[in-house]
Order: sequence, then structure tokens, then C-alpha cells
Amino acid sequence: MIDDATLQRSRLFPGIRFGIHAGLQNTDPHDLQGAWRHIEALGFDWISVFDHLYSANGTGDTHCLESISMHTLLAATTRYVTCGSLVYVPSYRHPAILAKSMATIDLLSGGRVVMGLGAGWHRREFQSFGLAFLERRDRIRQLREAYDCIDALLNRRGESVTYEGKFFQLQDAHCTPAPAQQRLPIWIGGGGEQLTLRVAADSDGWNVPFVSPEVFARKKGILAGYCEEGNRSVDEIACSVNIGVAWSESDLLEQFGRNAEQISPAVLQGSTERMRDLIGSYIEAGADHINVAIRPRKGSGHQLDEFTRVAEMLELTPRRVVRG
Repeated sequence: MIDDATLQRSRLFPGIRFGIHAGLQNTDPHDLQGAWRHIEALGFDWISVFDHLYSANGTGDTHCLESISMHTLLAATTRYVTCGSLVYVPSYRHPAILAKSMATIDLLSGGRVVMGLGAGWHRREFQSFGLAFLERRDRIRQLREAYDCIDALLNRRGESVTYEGKFFQLQDAHCTPAPAQQRLPIWIGGGGEQLTLRVAADSDGWNVPFVSPEVFARKKGILAGYCEEGNRSVDEIACSVNIGVAWSESDLLEQFGRNAEQISPAVLQGSTERMRDLIGSYIEAGADHINVAIRPRKGSGHQLDEFTRVAEMLELTPRRVVRG
């Protein structure tokens, strides 16, 4: 479904896909629709939602829209961009239900969905909503089972699926109707080098958020080793990174709260030249897909001009969008 022509939308960085990872906190569905239409017209290839029950900015704010609803709205609002999710948490929904949702959203979008899966980390969300926050090793095992269930349901077209795991079970389950895509891509999110990257080595794509180019390169090297163990090449896997953008120190703090200092090395800041240099460093480290994460500010939502500033920094070719 992805047109190769989209890979040339950046005049500065041809062959690299650029997207926007738009937060779901401090906003509303109508604000998001306006932002998504603007992002698509600017020439970005990808828009993704996250899967949180509270704001993921380290402030303790509880305002956040539900992700499957917004993923559906994203598919219905746009016509050209890939509609991604980074990343769904298996503990929040049974993987079979998640697979059914993704198949339906893919049909709605005309085959533009990429599904991301991750283990989950926001302890407060689990506790507030009565969900078991397992030890990290068990959450990764749960992720592995969820991946196996969802991949079978979405991508073994016409087959029934029976699965007997520790965390999830299926008995002659069918995902009908099937997705629009012959294979709906499933990405794994996270950077755990002992467990998560082993799951990612079986997937269609890997995403890691807010790490420096040096850390990204190291983790991709580890992923490549796991791929070799499975007799495949890491080049078969889309390798992506989420980075931030902040226009001032106060803006960085407003978007990312107490996480601001930790993620600062992975945030576009300062002059245009400095921002482009950081993008180039990620490309040299092996990223073929870069998402800029922009969080809506409390009381003001998404500001369209900042998407424009990022597109201009990347020298994206605007897209002529025809609305139905």
C-alpha cells in the first residue's frame, strides 16, 4: 500500500520516511482531525497514536483520549498517510479483540494500518484501571504471546487459530473479514536488549523512543544479531525511532514533564542546522524511519505551525490532498 514515491518527499533526506507521533493528551477529537489533515498535506508519510490511559508526559495528568477510537478516527480522517500505533499494550485488551479492531481499521483506511505492540510501562495506568502490572520479564512473555496470536489472526488468511499460552488462549478463532493488506505489518516497540529485541527480530518493524543515535545504533546491532540467529536480515525490518521537538527549555518541560532531562539528547532543539545534524546522525545510525513526537500543550492543544516548522526543516514536498 505504501507508494515508493513517498520515500522521496524529503529533498534533504531521500529514502527516509518521516512521520508525526501525535499525543492524545490535552486535546480533543476535532483538534486532532485538524492536526492530522495538516500533517498529511505537509507531506509526512506517517501519523501514529499512542496507547495510554493517562497522559504520558510525566506530570501525573489524567487527561488522555482512548487509542483505538482515535486510531479509527485517524484512518477515517486521512487518505494517504500510514496510520500507525506506537504501541498497543496487550495487558489492556485481549490480543484477539485487538486483532479484530486492527483488521477493521485497515479496511476502513484502505490498507494503511501498521500495528505496534509493546509490553507497557506506565505502572499508574495499570493500577488505576485494575490491571495486573506483571514483572518486566512476564510482560515481555505476554508481549511474545500477543504477537503470535495477532500475527496468526491477521496474517494467516482464512485459517482458524488455536493457541494455548500462559497468558492468552484461542480456540478455533477466525479474524473475518481479513485486513485489506495481504500482510498487515506488526511492529514491536521498545529497546530491551535481552528480551524485547528478540521478539522484534520476528516482526515487520521495530520502534524505539527517545534514545540517542549512539544508543539506537547499538540496539540495532543487537537486533541484527538476533535476526541472524533466525536466518533473516535486519534489512527486512523497518527500523524506526521516535524523537521529540522543543522550541525552548520551557516547551521541553511542558511537553515531557519530569522525563524532559532524560530524553533531551533525543529532542530536536536549537537552530535548523543543529536539528538537521541530529536527523543525519540517526540516519547514519541505521534509522530508515523517523517520527517526531509532538505532545499537545495543556489548554492549547496542537499548534499547526509547529508541524509546518518541522516539515520546512526537513524540506518535505507538500502533498496535494483530495478529500472525498
